[in-house]
Amino acid sequence: MTLEDSLPASPSCADCPIRHRAVCSRCDERELGQLEEIKYYRSFEAGQMVIWSGDKMDFVASVVSGIATLTQTLEDGRTQMVGLLLPSDFVGRPGREFAAYNISATTDLLMCCFRKKPFEEMMFRTPHIAQRLLEMTLDELDSAREWMLLLGRKTAREKIASLLAIVAQRDAAVKLRTQRGRMIFDLPLTREAMADYLGLTLETVSRQISALKRDGIIELEGKRHVTVPDFDRLLNEAGDDADGGMLT
Repeated sequence: MTLEDSLPASPSCADCPIRHRAVCSRCDERELGQLEEIKYYRSFEAGQMVIWSGDKMDFVASVVSGIATLTQTLEDGRTQMVGLLLPSDFVGRPGREFAAYNISATTDLLMCCFRKKPFEEMMFRTPHIAQRLLEMTLDELDSAREWMLLLGRKTAREKIASLLAIVAQRDAAVKLRTQRGRMIFDLPLTREAMADYLGLTLETVSRQISALKRDGIIELEGKRHVTVPDFDRLLNEAGDDADGGMLT
């Protein structure tokens, strides 16, 4: 996919749903104007590859809508999902020429892309971008450490509850909604994708979701529309406290 694949009906910066959380969130009007000159949009259908590990990356990007997965392929051909990209997450690494992971669209995906070389040059003269990117990188590091705990120590029920809590919190943050009490969101992952990401079987995922529904922790409309009547109860099921931190 090339620059010519940019969308004719893309959101302006003023209307962007992730503006308050993206790498450009602290930019002033002049800096946004500079970013506008190197910006373009790309869309991907569910299941489509964004980039393969080892491919040269000529862009960096923010996820505007949809969800993507980061995977790594082992020498014997096995594939391990190592991360999720949710709205406002940053894709690519300034200063790194090649992609470190496979990136594929799990749902229909819209990305706000920046040509890599001009973006790297702008970072050096725009502290607002560099500071925000550092914050996002440190947040990503914290998330990776928490995910190591989830995969290594949590039960199947806690893993499912944790993933639901993560998606609920991100959805609320992007939509500027409270992260307490009753929360409603659409789960962007299939149960097969959840099983792959959490290191569980499909049967276990389905069984644990049914158990959370039966116990009143969640309500389901179809397979994807989720209502959490009491978010603190979900956090407790995830092994997290009411402040969102890990219980020790």
